[in-house]
Amino acid sequence: MCSLVQKYNIPGPRYTSYPTVPYWNMDTFSGKKWETTLAQSFTESNAEEGISLYIHLPFCESLCTFCGCHKRITKRHEVESPYIKTLLKEWELYTNLFSERPRIKELHLGGGTPTFFSPENLKTLINGIFKLAEKAEGYEFSFEGHPNNTTREHLQALYDVGFRRVSYGVQDYNETVQKAIHRIQPFENVKRATEVAREIGYTSVGHDIIFGLPFQSLEHVKETILKTKELRPDRLAFYSYAHVPWLKGNGQRGYKDVDLPSAEEKREQYEKGKKLLIEVGYNEIGMDHFALPSDSLHKSMDIGELHRNFMGYTASKTQLMVGLGASSISDSWYSFAQNVKSLEEYNHLVENKIIPIYRGHILTREDEIIRKHILNLMCTYQTSWSSESSYFKDIETVLGKLQEMQLDQLVIISKNTLQVTQEGKPFIRNICMAFDVLLHRKAPETRLFSMTI
Repeated sequence: MCSLVQKYNIPGPRYTSYPTVPYWNMDTFSGKKWETTLAQSFTESNAEEGISLYIHLPFCESLCTFCGCHKRITKRHEVESPYIKTLLKEWELYTNLFSERPRIKELHLGGGTPTFFSPENLKTLINGIFKLAEKAEGYEFSFEGHPNNTTREHLQALYDVGFRRVSYGVQDYNETVQKAIHRIQPFENVKRATEVAREIGYTSVGHDIIFGLPFQSLEHVKETILKTKELRPDRLAFYSYAHVPWLKGNGQRGYKDVDLPSAEEKREQYEKGKKLLIEVGYNEIGMDHFALPSDSLHKSMDIGELHRNFMGYTASKTQLMVGLGASSISDSWYSFAQNVKSLEEYNHLVENKIIPIYRGHILTREDEIIRKHILNLMCTYQTSWSSESSYFKDIETVLGKLQEMQLDQLVIISKNTLQVTQEGKPFIRNICMAFDVLLHRKAPETRLFSMTI
């Protein structure tokens, strides 16, 4: 395994979209085209499956130095109400483009720190959303909670408006690691937040754990997993720290490469954590995720409905995902669009009744086909090009790039199908990269992605 780690540990995308953001073609994109594909997708999907809604709440009271998300650091909570008012105005701009009231199947509050906002303001936000929308059958609402500031009142307020899933950012319980990443939170805080959620009635509590953090050892990961086993969250995101200081700057420049575990050490951390999780009943779901059989993510995998988009893995697929808030990304299936990142510009555009996007991509027919292959690989570890609708002209080139992976027993290639082996699962990003024809045609001039291992 060590030699394979050395061989395949190269920069690569995480494939929450295809094409990946650096390969979006702005020359063929426009706000008008985005709105046209949005309306088309809504008409095709709203009545049957509903839509997804992601709401970005960017405020944090302190900077976590490992974080690659778009955020604004402040302790001024008077920013809450104006931002919520702008979010609701943006939502109204979208609903004006729809032919009927939207039915929301999935809703996720991300950040930043959603629990920076008061329980009352979060409730105001959700009630405001549903003044212009309905809840779809089998809806799932979730939010990201900081264990240090997620109160019973937060959990109860969101439960009252339909939330049944919460995920907590744990990262690592070791104090040295926590100090390095500026995320000090005792186990007792995570335990309290987890238990209170279950007392109230949340049916899925998730924990996010990161390996490969600065100063993190194999023993630290083991201790964190053992503590996590005590609380038995319903699902886990157990993923590799993405060290990209040339992109994110700020806190990630606070430690050096030498402070980070090597690729081999990171793989050992993952394999040890995975072994401990499987021993107590968790199953691996797609890339970097684990769940108990009772969790909706596991059930969706069992019936072949696991999906992946800008929110990560989701329990059901919706064709249309609308992103609200500064820096949010939307997906109409036929195109992507990202909002401006500056809070000031975001507010200015929405106040002037302009959907606040600044870049996007209209998918070509080739894009759509390759996107489906990458989704298949990310969600089911297999794909097929046996039908005319799944064939694309560069498939032979792709298969050529996969030959060495087949020799390394990472994939099994037959006439029209590809199957990822158990040994190949840790290298799923590399396997997807073989299908990324845009990456082949024009390698980035500067490093854009984190390492795959």
